[in-house]
Amino acid sequence: MTAMADTRIHLVDDHQEFRESCVWILEQAGFQVRDFSSAEALLKEFSREAPPARSCVISDIRMPGMSGLELQSELSHRGVSLPMIFVTGHGDVPLAVDAMRHGAANFIEKPFDAPLLVEAIHTAMSNHAPRAASSALTTLTRRERQVLDGIMAGKLNKVIADDLKISPKTVELHRANLMAKLGAHNVVELTRVVLGQG
Repeated sequence: MTAMADTRIHLVDDHQEFRESCVWILEQAGFQVRDFSSAEALLKEFSREAPPARSCVISDIRMPGMSGLELQSELSHRGVSLPMIFVTGHGDVPLAVDAMRHGAANFIEKPFDAPLLVEAIHTAMSNHAPRAASSALTTLTRRERQVLDGIMAGKLNKVIADDLKISPKTVELHRANLMAKLGAHNVVELTRVVLGQG
């Protein structure tokens, strides 16, 4: 029971009735719950306050604005490594399978029974070990993080240098430092670390 009470669920869905019923189910199961009507609202919250270590994101796949898949990608890009469960309508199963390939913990088709959702959260939390990479990402300086964002966007050092209005030599220095901090020897390893697969 304590583990559940220590676990915060971040619920993202644009349908208010669905959110309300899910919040009720999850609070009855003993979880702390915060609900958001959009992916953008969740990201705004995470910008203000980092999520607790024992957190899980439950998100609809299709939403107005940023989709659940785009949210998943953005969280990975920001180095936020949390288990993610997608809830989907019947036609969205291929999308959900794609989400699983990109690291989602599970997907559940609507409508679903309450015990199924609670069980999915328990499984996701027990299979998800906080990764050293996430804490290593927090050791990067602001400038190293900007350079990393440029690398992850596939930009060359010269382009990153132009974007940040610094010299290519300085970009190389930041790049070497951040790769050393993250224990990566090349861009492929760096990508794995950032996506929480390292």
